[in-house]
Amino acid sequence: MIYLFIHQNFPGQYRHIARALADIPGNTVYFITQRNDNYLEGVRKLEYTLPNAPHHGYHPFVAEFDDAVRAGLAVANVCRVLRDDGVAPNIIVGHNGWGETLFVKDVFPTVPLLVYFEFFYHAAGVDVGFDPEFSTIFFGDPARLRIRNAVNLMAFEAADWGHTPFDWQRSLYPSHMRQRITVIHEGVDSDLVRPDPTAWVRLLPGDITLTRGDEVITYVSRSLEPYRGFHIFMRAAAQILARRPKAHIIVIGNDNVSYGSPPPPGTTYRNYILGELKDKIDPTRVHFLGQVEYSLYLKILQVSAVHVYLTYPFVLSWSFIEALAAGCLVIGSATPPVLEVLRDRENGLAVDFFAVDRLAQLVDEALDHPDQMHPLRERARETAIRDFDLNRRQLPMWHRLLAEIVVGKRISPSTVVETRPLALGDNAGPAKSVRQA
Repeated sequence: MIYLFIHQNFPGQYRHIARALADIPGNTVYFITQRNDNYLEGVRKLEYTLPNAPHHGYHPFVAEFDDAVRAGLAVANVCRVLRDDGVAPNIIVGHNGWGETLFVKDVFPTVPLLVYFEFFYHAAGVDVGFDPEFSTIFFGDPARLRIRNAVNLMAFEAADWGHTPFDWQRSLYPSHMRQRITVIHEGVDSDLVRPDPTAWVRLLPGDITLTRGDEVITYVSRSLEPYRGFHIFMRAAAQILARRPKAHIIVIGNDNVSYGSPPPPGTTYRNYILGELKDKIDPTRVHFLGQVEYSLYLKILQVSAVHVYLTYPFVLSWSFIEALAAGCLVIGSATPPVLEVLRDRENGLAVDFFAVDRLAQLVDEALDHPDQMHPLRERARETAIRDFDLNRRQLPMWHRLLAEIVVGKRISPSTVVETRPLALGDNAGPAKSVRQA
């Protein structure tokens, strides 16, 4: 079998499935991406360069659309090279968010195309306008959001089927699109991401060693920004530090902006909030680590006494599921993407996104009563294994979905595939159960 994956940031959400397919004798896996240093054994990476934007002017609302068209055309050119070299994929899988899948079917019209539909934008009721403190003109204009959805809509028209990781994300799409989008998560390796009571972390400067028995509060986000509640967390952190002299706070994330609008000119969101809190944040007990190696990241989760995860109604982070798998005591925002997985007082604690005081109180409760929190930690890991385990659940589901698309199996327009995990050695064929759209 020949598989072709497409994602501008190789390997993105396809790391596990691409590697698993490459490990199967007889498979060939290609991956089209923009230039980066990432590597997967057995995967043939094909890089493209995004052409420069044209010099003539265009409306600012269509700047991202222009990028998407240029990315789509560049990917199509790489596909033509593959085609002209005699490569005929059995299936193509790609992320639509940057326009990369827009013109693939123009090159491989008979090859089935499975596309990742991550987020459908809404002018109200989802992320836009959720946080009054950072409601911005940048995303506040409904016309801009309609233009942002243009790539979503065009990519759907050009795809045979779609996938998205959570029911809530699928629910954001129009009903006619939901009928051809399967909910399937990329999976978490719970054999690797697991509790370790012997874990320890040494932090520099200061040569501070922290273990599972210490009051370690952790926060992880790709970027330190409002979309992931960084400002709320830091305001709560000021209270936590004042009340708990032994507490240490570890923050993982860079100072870029991944989602939403940029901070005031000349600053970062971290500097912005630290300027507000001033001397309430003890630099010897708040450790900003930036981006870290994955092994260190796992150790930080393993020593965490309390892990805080906050997000707007937006895409749920990988780190949230990994924190559950590591057996963290997770305090999560009571927003729809989090509440799809987290059950308050069952496998974690839920808090209103904006409730700074309550967040600090819940951290106190968790640190004061670790024995009472232990069952929540256990059920957090049980949730990760039951619903997201990579090897025993998600990879079999991925193999099944890809096989169904390759053989041309289609579901009635009024239903959507409900994938189910395969038992080891199960070769019974496609799942027969469906869920009403």
